[in-house]
Amino acid sequence: MERLTGISTWVWESPLTDSNLPGLLAKIAAMGFDAVELPLENDGDFTPGTVLDSLAASGLKPFVVGAMAPGRDLVAADPGSVERTQAYLAACIAMASSIGSPTVCGPFYAQTGRVWRMSPEQRRDAYAELRRNLQPVAARAQEAGVVLGIEPLNRYETSLINTVDQALEALGPLLGKGVGLALDSYHLHIEERSVAAAVRAAGEHLVHVQVCGNDRGAPGGDQTDWKGFLQVLNEVGYTGPLNIESFTVDNAAIAVAASIWRPLAPSQDELAQGGLAFLRSL
Repeated sequence: MERLTGISTWVWESPLTDSNLPGLLAKIAAMGFDAVELPLENDGDFTPGTVLDSLAASGLKPFVVGAMAPGRDLVAADPGSVERTQAYLAACIAMASSIGSPTVCGPFYAQTGRVWRMSPEQRRDAYAELRRNLQPVAARAQEAGVVLGIEPLNRYETSLINTVDQALEALGPLLGKGVGLALDSYHLHIEERSVAAAVRAAGEHLVHVQVCGNDRGAPGGDQTDWKGFLQVLNEVGYTGPLNIESFTVDNAAIAVAASIWRPLAPSQDELAQGGLAFLRSL
């Protein structure tokens, strides 16, 4: 199946802004990518006009992603933090609607890196709270014609939603109503006993896929069963992009959140080019 191959601007820069966005999109298009992930770390970092001009010049398909920075929580947080998080997600939805991104994806439940122990009862209560606080955001997304792709993260980055089964339990009645699942091969590789079974469980709710090597570097030449992964994506009818998500060690905030302590390729350009060549070879 032919599908778009994209890459996150986080491979090179953080945050993405009106000043660095045009050059990055020109570089990504020149490398041969079809799509680009645009992380809106804070409302106002970049504006629709700049994005639309750059998309027109590059021909890239946009996909907006968000970041759950400190203070962004929809669970076990004070009302002010919840309201600010909802407002941030509303800004991401507005950006996606303005530039033609079909999805807004990320771990939209708690600050990345926030972990705590929960009993089964406490987890059920946390999931119910998440649904309550996410529901108005989901309604806004549905009205805007955008889908929120909620991403499970590995156990070191969250204790709330690590697996597809947990995501299905947590999101339940919101799925299909402005909410779907976004899966990242890196987190799947850590948390799922069977990646194929996890993708099958996500099924029709899968709206976005991010890829990288099991070491967070370029896909290809690593331990991931890439052919099997693509086969099961085809099996469930996923037609969205494969977007490479990796990070540069030089971007302090993102590198620390993702625990990137060493270079993952001789250069970020080589990471991008090698990953693209490998995905196209499949």
